[in-house]
Amino acid sequence: MNWTSNDIDQRLDEMASALKKELARRAINEFAMVGIHSGGAWVAAALQQRLGADIPLGSLNISFYRDDFTHRGLHPNVTPSKLPFDVENQHIVLVDDVLMTGRTIRAAMNELFDFGRPASIILLTLFDVGQRQLPISADICGETLALPPHQRVELRGPAPLAAEIIEMTPA
Repeated sequence: MNWTSNDIDQRLDEMASALKKELARRAINEFAMVGIHSGGAWVAAALQQRLGADIPLGSLNISFYRDDFTHRGLHPNVTPSKLPFDVENQHIVLVDDVLMTGRTIRAAMNELFDFGRPASIILLTLFDVGQRQLPISADICGETLALPPHQRVELRGPAPLAAEIIEMTPA
C-alpha cells in the first residue's frame, strides 16, 4: 500500500482539526509542538503550517535515549535536539510519524523530562501499526493499520510527504 502526498495531506488536515478539538476540550490555549527526528519532525512542521506559524516548534533526536542503543549503536550523523522554548509547565504536542512498539515515544518522553516537567503531553502520530510492546497509545492518529511483524510503514519527506509499506528482511 502507498500513500501519496494528497493522501498524507488529507490525514494531516484531519489531525489538525482533531487537535484543535482536543485542545479546546482540555482548555489549552498555548502549547508547543515537538516532532521526533526525522519523520515526526516533518509531520510536526506540516501540522504547524496548518495550525499557525506562531506555535513554537522543536525537535527531538532520541538516539541517546533509545533502549536498544547498545545493540544498534549510534548513527554517525546524530544531530542535537532543538527545543527553542521552556518545557517546564508547557503543554506539549508530541508528534511522530509511526507508532509501533511504543519504545520511541517512551524515549522521547524521557528526553522531554530531562528538559523540564511539561504541564501535559498530547501524542499525535500519522500512522499506528500496532505491535505494541509498551502501554502507549496516541491521542490523535491519522490512520490505524494492522501490519504483520515483517512489515513497516516508511515515511518519505520532508516535502512532499508520502509513505509506503515495506517488507523487512530477517536480521
